[in-house]
Amino acid sequence: MVSRVIPVAPFDLVVFGATGDLARRKLLPALFRRHLVGQMPAGARVIGAARSAMDAAGFRAMAADALAEFAGGEDGAGLAAFLDALDYVALDVAGDSGWDALAAKLEPGRVRAFYLSVAPSLFGPIADRLDAAGLITPESRIVVEKPFGHDLASARELNARLARHFAESQIFRIDHYLGKETVQNLMAVRFANALFEPLWNARHVDHVQIAVAETLGVAGRGAYYDATGAMRDMVQNHLMQLLCLIAMEPPARFEADAVRDEKLKVIRALEPLDPAQVVRGQYRAGNGAPSYAEEAGNPASRTESFVALKAAIGNWRWAGTPFYLRTGKRLRARLSEIAVAFRDPPHSIFGPRAPALRGNVLIIRLQPDEGITLRMTIKEPGPGGMRLTEVSLDMSFAEALRVALPDAYERLVMDVIRGDQTLFMRGDEVEAAWAWI
Repeated sequence: MVSRVIPVAPFDLVVFGATGDLARRKLLPALFRRHLVGQMPAGARVIGAARSAMDAAGFRAMAADALAEFAGGEDGAGLAAFLDALDYVALDVAGDSGWDALAAKLEPGRVRAFYLSVAPSLFGPIADRLDAAGLITPESRIVVEKPFGHDLASARELNARLARHFAESQIFRIDHYLGKETVQNLMAVRFANALFEPLWNARHVDHVQIAVAETLGVAGRGAYYDATGAMRDMVQNHLMQLLCLIAMEPPARFEADAVRDEKLKVIRALEPLDPAQVVRGQYRAGNGAPSYAEEAGNPASRTESFVALKAAIGNWRWAGTPFYLRTGKRLRARLSEIAVAFRDPPHSIFGPRAPALRGNVLIIRLQPDEGITLRMTIKEPGPGGMRLTEVSLDMSFAEALRVALPDAYERLVMDVIRGDQTLFMRGDEVEAAWAWI
């Protein structure tokens, strides 16, 4: 039986902002699960770095609490061994304190990954400090979370600042959507099945819908969100990446730059946005929930919490096929999905009494239940002539493969350690997306 775990060499992972929400909810649980399945090698270390005054024992206690809450932490040898791999340094990212202590904790000759789980305004200063402290080696990688800038100019500035200290091959711009199993399966569905690729073009596809809906509001993120909005927070990155994977040409190889080259071509082929084809909205109070303006703390806010738009790709494959993108908060249901709607059959042989034939729809579900559904028309069973009905062929990845799907961060953090950038955005890709928005 082929192992599902790809071994990695011992590494040092430094998490800046290690006491923050992302580290507690996602990063530490992801690393813990990788440890439990044997992917974290002996000698690998996770070093927390933050302003909070605590020692390694205090950080381990905080991590144990986080794992109990967000990862179902166990009380056995697995948890104890993982906690032993944790260390901590109190550090001022804007000052001099703590950097020598961090340098003393790092092992020479191994992968060093610096994960910036901090405010975007600190990305540049931390990169500067890492270089000044002599901590960047050829085996180093730096990981930055979205947003990668707030417009084209700031994205260019951030890329240039990171490039002063790191090669592009060392910079990992993480979008956790790309770590979802179903997103990765988009390429497998398209390029490993001869059934779909011949139909994957404007001749056969009527339209494509990409939707990311959330039931929560902006409580707790009001200040950030009010300065950003749904277009910058979601369309520029998450939805754009899904659009690229659906629309791109087959890469020559399943390698990082081959895949990212094709995604970049899609972004550059996008027609300029028509303001008449963009709808922006903001949720109001209702059903016991406050309005956006109340949660954002800005009664005069004009920031959109919902956006829907029609995009067009001006290339040979997709000319004439609309792509509908929509995302919003405080919506009826939480879901992320892509629907590829194929054209209606050109002619019905079943006579005037039969219902109008509708095109097939391929639905790729990203959450809450990752899987794929194909809607198709069949005959209803029984006598009485040809009665047609629409049914769904439904596959849940978890049920079909009988495995627990790993969290996106589990895959992405290990890809950072391996140096695999396939599921990470390149600098020119980020800038092209901002230019279109």
